Amino acid sequence: MSRLRVVIGGTVLAVLAAALPIAVMVYATWDRAVSVEQQRLHAIAERTLRRTDVSYQEALAALKSAEATTLPPCGAEHIQRMQTLVMTTPSSDQMGYFEGGKLRCTSWGVFQRDVDQPTPDHVTSDGVGITVDVRPEASGRRPMLSMMYGSYDVLVDPRRFVDVIVDPDVRLALASPDGRLLTQQDGMDPALLQQLLREPGEGLDRDTLYASARSGEWLAIATAPRTALAATFRQQAWLFVPLGLLMAAAGAGLVIWLSMRGELGIAIRRRELYLHYQPIIELDTGICVGAEALVRWQRPDGTQVRPDLFIPLAEEAGMIAAITDLVIENVVADMRELLAEDRSAHIAINLAAEDISSGRALKVISQRMAGSGILPQQIWLEATEHGFLDIDRARTMLAAARRAGHSVAIDDFGVGYSSLQYLQQLPLDALKIDKSFVDAIGTESATSPVTPHIIGMARELGLWLVAEGVETEAQLAYLHSQHVQFGQGWLFSRPLPRDEFIAFHRKRQQQYGAAREHMQNPRSVPFEREQAGEE
Repeated sequence: MSRLRVVIGGTVLAVLAAALPIAVMVYATWDRAVSVEQQRLHAIAERTLRRTDVSYQEALAALKSAEATTLPPCGAEHIQRMQTLVMTTPSSDQMGYFEGGKLRCTSWGVFQRDVDQPTPDHVTSDGVGITVDVRPEASGRRPMLSMMYGSYDVLVDPRRFVDVIVDPDVRLALASPDGRLLTQQDGMDPALLQQLLREPGEGLDRDTLYASARSGEWLAIATAPRTALAATFRQQAWLFVPLGLLMAAAGAGLVIWLSMRGELGIAIRRRELYLHYQPIIELDTGICVGAEALVRWQRPDGTQVRPDLFIPLAEEAGMIAAITDLVIENVVADMRELLAEDRSAHIAINLAAEDISSGRALKVISQRMAGSGILPQQIWLEATEHGFLDIDRARTMLAAARRAGHSVAIDDFGVGYSSLQYLQQLPLDALKIDKSFVDAIGTESATSPVTPHIIGMARELGLWLVAEGVETEAQLAYLHSQHVQFGQGWLFSRPLPRDEFIAFHRKRQQQYGAAREHMQNPRSVPFEREQAGEE
């Protein structure tokens, strides 16, 4: 009987070892197929935004040109001028001139009937009033969009805004940013469309895949039937077969990896990740000038997962963007009151390589800060050398961040590679000395001579210095003697939950705030560069 149990147990384990990777690959293939299709729809929605903006800008240019004319209204030359503008503006079908709230003439000629100026359903940031479902006689009562600017309007076929070459099964809709539908293609699910107008996003329901994209003026929505996943699933399956065989051979190790990956995805969705704040101290005064936001993960059973385990996993699994979004959202929610109260304070957010390469984090930060009362210069962005693998993209993104008002720091400096070239080639404001070099202060370590060279380079390049991992009074004394401006570490405080950090910050302000008034260099506060308008 004992042997039989061993045989049965071995057989079950063998089947599981073969079946589990296959099952995981089926799921991964499906997940990837959904992701690919949603990315495709999102790209189509982005193209629709670009197409819409082109049509809109063409019509706006024609309106501005008409508004600038000095010809007598509704005379022969005036009407001919409107005809010329319509003929040279591909997105425009007709132009009209209004006076006293009434239509006086159009590009077709003098208008004899009594037609009121349309009431806008939406007004763009350029001051263009857009009216939906205008049905002029000249178009055979076909629904048109009216774009009104000053005394003129142009009528545009709304289909021009969504005139994008796509697969036959894709349907498009266009709306204002606040969800006012401007036009849609036939075949869209009305209930789903109304839901997406209220809550834009990406997803998959019982029948339909959908995605959306938003700009400052427009919201584009793209949908496709769920059946479109079948072909993509088959394509992705061929890509995953070799990986499936490797997973079957690897067995338990890969099962654990996938399990943790899935667990991380659930943790992100359930918001099990949260933030602690590592205070940053101004060494000259002792006050707390802000903090570095550090992400933490606690499972429902109370166990903690170390960041050095789940952050690399998130980068490998394509979830790091979701974690960055969560960090940004929590920083704004946690610190908006403190940052509005103390304009000398800042919070540093760490960016991953993907965030640097794509530049998407800047958009997320801008969206989350809107209406929060937080100033851009109160949000620092930190990146390690790992994030600069594509140095051209990094330079572009960091320059955009600085133009937006954020200060940029290179984190863990000196532990990567080609550090000096980053200091020379990238637009940076601050350099963070890695803890390993701070630890070497006052020792016979091989890295101890490096610390003064790092400080000297930063000073030559005009960068602020932040020392990480300050744990002893001797380290603090050395850093202060070298005129390092800022420090963080357990000598000052461990990373703190939100409420404890706010209390710590305010206590430091009360204890040491007066010291700043006696400083000879009042411009040591980092964000004052941007306030003063310096480059």
